Amino acid sequence: MSTLRRWIPNQHGAWAMLAVPYLAGVLIGSPSWLQLPLFLAWLLGYCAVFHTEQWVRLRRASRNPRAAARHRRPALLFTTATLALGLPLLCAAPWLALAAAAMAPFLAVNVLYARRNRERALANGLVAVVPACGMLLVALRAGGGTLAEGLAPALACLLYFAGTVPYVKTMIRERNSEAYRRGSVAYHAVALVAAALLDPWLAVPFALYLARAAVLPGRGLGVPLVGAVEVGCSLLLLGFLVGVYG
Repeated sequence: MSTLRRWIPNQHGAWAMLAVPYLAGVLIGSPSWLQLPLFLAWLLGYCAVFHTEQWVRLRRASRNPRAAARHRRPALLFTTATLALGLPLLCAAPWLALAAAAMAPFLAVNVLYARRNRERALANGLVAVVPACGMLLVALRAGGGTLAEGLAPALACLLYFAGTVPYVKTMIRERNSEAYRRGSVAYHAVALVAAALLDPWLAVPFALYLARAAVLPGRGLGVPLVGAVEVGCSLLLLGFLVGVYG
């Protein structure tokens, strides 16, 4: 179990961001055999990037060589597994090369922030959201859907998950920052309007997201409860996206 904990990324909030847009793309469109190995490659790729970033970060930030070295083997093996699964997928669906190329600049920015030991920066978190939400388009396309069909739900995902970056900071690392709290609430107010313009039904979950951003900070909620609330919010978003666009 300790080995598993070392290999599986401990960024718990990232798993909802990896899964919900992808599942939305699958459920909005038509399920296809291609989507299952593609999802596995997506998760393996995330693990590869995570360990690569930690290896890059700790080589500069830690005086203990073992701290960085323990990420080297997982990075190599997850990268190898991603390539072993991804290359046959590219042969089956060459258009995936365009999707990978579109994501590459965002991943490069994340690695650069890791190298500077600033992976917790607000901008870095926002950059990471973009390719995760873009996977809705990839999953939808893998099921025969079109970019036009996926644009609105992908934007809705982007609005929500971008908002989780400052909101979670107000609950944990920046819980004493009034500036972060005001910024988070202001963002969610704008996101509510933008979501309603995409579809009026989306105003329902985004009004709840605004309420939690305004009410919950400063109430001393523990990390597990904060995480549980975000899992519920993510599932709520998935349900509305499938209901509105499915």
